[in-house]
Amino acid sequence: MHKKGIKVALFSVFLTIITVLSGCEPLLVLDPKGPQAERQASDILLSIGLMAIIVIVVFALLVYMLVKYRASKQKPDYEPPHIEGNLWVEVIMVGIPVLIVAFLSFVSVQSNYIVEAKPKGYEDTKPLVVYASSSNWKWHFSYPEEGIETVNYLYIPTNRALEFRLYSHGPITSFWIPQLGGQKYAMADMVTTLHLAADVPGEFMGRNANFSGKGFAENTFDVTAMSQDDFDDWVKEVKETAKPITEEKFEELLEPGHLGRQTYTGTHLEFSPPPTGHNHTEESTETHETESHTDSNTGHEGMSH
Repeated sequence: MHKKGIKVALFSVFLTIITVLSGCEPLLVLDPKGPQAERQASDILLSIGLMAIIVIVVFALLVYMLVKYRASKQKPDYEPPHIEGNLWVEVIMVGIPVLIVAFLSFVSVQSNYIVEAKPKGYEDTKPLVVYASSSNWKWHFSYPEEGIETVNYLYIPTNRALEFRLYSHGPITSFWIPQLGGQKYAMADMVTTLHLAADVPGEFMGRNANFSGKGFAENTFDVTAMSQDDFDDWVKEVKETAKPITEEKFEELLEPGHLGRQTYTGTHLEFSPPPTGHNHTEESTETHETESHTDSNTGHEGMSH
C-alpha cells in the first residue's frame, strides 16, 4: 500500500467519526445531577479514555507495520529472513491487557459498593422512602411517610438521600433515572432497594429500561427535583386537593395500558402490600422491618406523615 493510500484511508476514518459524533445528542449518563450518577459517569469516561488510548496505539502500530513491511519488488528467488520471537514484545502484549482488565475490575468493584450504599455526603441523614412499583405500562410511586401516591411522575427533594424500594405488579422491569444513577430491576416476588440523591433542582427523564411487552417504549415517567420547602408545599397541596386511592381504583390502574399523570392521597400499600422478599443492604432491611411492624400496629396512621 502506498503512503498516499494510507493517508486517504486514515482521513476517511477520521472524517466518518467526526460526522457521526456531530449528530449525537448529549448523553444523559454523562450529565450527572447526583453523586451516584457522577461516580458512574466518571467510570464511563475512564473506560472510554483507556479504550481510546488502546485504539490509538493499535492504529499507530498498524500504520507503522503497513509502511515498514509493505510489499516491494523483490527478486523471484527472494527468501525473507527467519525471525525468532521476542520475549519482551510478548510480555508487553500480554501484560498490558492484563493490567488494564485488573485496574478496571478494581474500579468497578469499588464503584459498585459506593453506588449500592447511601450517597456520599448523605450517610447521616434520614432518606425519603418511595415505593416505586411498575405495571403494564405505568409506574406507581407511593410515599408512605407522606401518605400520598402518584402515577407516572415523581417529585423529590434535592440535597436529601432517596431510598427507592422497587417491585413489579407484572413482568420484570428496570427502574432508571440516567442523570441520578444506574438502573435496577423491579420484580414481582421481591423488593430491591436503590439509593439515589439529586444535588440540583431540575426536570429529569425516567423510564423502564427492561423490555416488558408492546407498551415498553412509552413506559416512562417524569422526575422533578425541588427544594425541601417546595416539596413540603407540594405534599400539603396534594393532601388538600387529591382524591383518595381505593382498592377498586388501583385495580383499574393495573389494567394494561398507558396513562397520564395521576395523584392520590393514601397509598395502595394499605390494601396491596409489597412482596415479602427483600434484597437490601442490612440498614435498609432493618428500616423496612421497623416500618412494617409499625404499620401492622397502627393501620392507616402508620402510612401517614
